Amino acid sequence: MSYQPLYTITNQILAYVSSISEKIGNISATHNLESKTHLRRNNRIRSIHSSLKIEANSLSLGQVRDVINGKIVLGKQKEIQEVKNAFDAYERIKEIDPYDIEELKKSHGIMTKYVVDISGEFRNSDEGFFDDRGRCIFIAPPPYLVPSLMDDLFNWMQDEKDNTHPLILSCIFHYEFVFIHPFCDGNGRIARLWHTTLLSKWKPIFEYIPLESQIDKILDDISKQVNEDIEQIDPNIKKLLDVMEDDVSYSSNELMQKLNLKAKEGFRRNYLRPAIDQNLIYMTIPDKPKSKNQCYIKV
Repeated sequence: MSYQPLYTITNQILAYVSSISEKIGNISATHNLESKTHLRRNNRIRSIHSSLKIEANSLSLGQVRDVINGKIVLGKQKEIQEVKNAFDAYERIKEIDPYDIEELKKSHGIMTKYVVDISGEFRNSDEGFFDDRGRCIFIAPPPYLVPSLMDDLFNWMQDEKDNTHPLILSCIFHYEFVFIHPFCDGNGRIARLWHTTLLSKWKPIFEYIPLESQIDKILDDISKQVNEDIEQIDPNIKKLLDVMEDDVSYSSNELMQKLNLKAKEGFRRNYLRPAIDQNLIYMTIPDKPKSKNQCYIKV
């Protein structure tokens, strides 16, 4: 008998599929997210931060942004490497064939480079999960079953990709993958990457949507971001962005000089603060907004 995951399509699932499909259609029809580099980059950074935070990475959103932008960040080297790895893995999404199991191993190797002992290969040891009291709450399938279980899962995806809606197929993959727990470490990260990849082959916009949140809701946020981007970028903000080079940090005084402005309060009110609020520039020291060493970088 061929492998068949156990699942039931409910009315609630169908309602979510309909809602998500409609929202994706509306965003794609009215806005070109591909042209909005800063929004795509912001969402990519948020997605990486959220995914790693689930895995107990303690770096803040600002620190993750700085690592990705090549800035020096003080912190645990393992956590910094995890950010670099995740960014490299997500940058490859367009190249990935999500139905190729060797591509999965390759992506795991990128995602876990320098941070786990066995990278890019299935585990050869038993895995289990324990609660706060040390009680075992889940035991993953034994390692000798992992290759055949993964083959079954990928063969099922290949057979069903034209018959099962991508929103449903990707969720089933995610659940089955986490149950199999094929790698010694990094299973959650690679599951979220693969979920994103599967959906992005259906609709490219998913490459830039953080899946760590409920998808139906996050699409409302994406639509709001795009609308704000269109409606609220005024000439003052555009002038500010035009004088800033990519990946260069500027103090507020430097920016005022470039804009030939004298009044600091007016600069903050009409230029700096609106640009920060719209995620068009960010602070180099976000935890200390009033620091004398504060600088600003264009997203």
